Amino acid sequence: MIVLDTDVLIEIFDKHSEKGDEILRRILERGDSVGTTSINLHEVMYGLQKYAKPVSEILQLPILNYTKEDSRVSVGLELAAEKAGRPLRRTDAMIASVAINNEAEFFTFDSKHFGQLKSFGLKMFN
Repeated sequence: MIVLDTDVLIEIFDKHSEKGDEILRRILERGDSVGTTSINLHEVMYGLQKYAKPVSEILQLPILNYTKEDSRVSVGLELAAEKAGRPLRRTDAMIASVAINNEAEFFTFDSKHFGQLKSFGLKMFN
């Protein structure tokens, strides 16, 4: 499975984005299942509703819910990042933990924040 981050979803759903078209082509070529987390769903739906855009397409994606085990892992990720002097947004730690616990590849453009989590088991989509 490939878990899509909010920034990737925005590009894909932007009908005028060549970058989004290319991303979608790469994902489809892989033939893996695709989804996102409940946290990313919140972020996308907030933006769509704020700017009065349709939400129906995002609701068609499989959604991975945030669980107790994800909480345990995300706390560890957040604390380790702080200890390393590279703080991580709480929601980023939560999203990464869902991908890690589902043994999914994570697709994001935010390699600055998420790249540091490879050593904790976050597999990145390339």
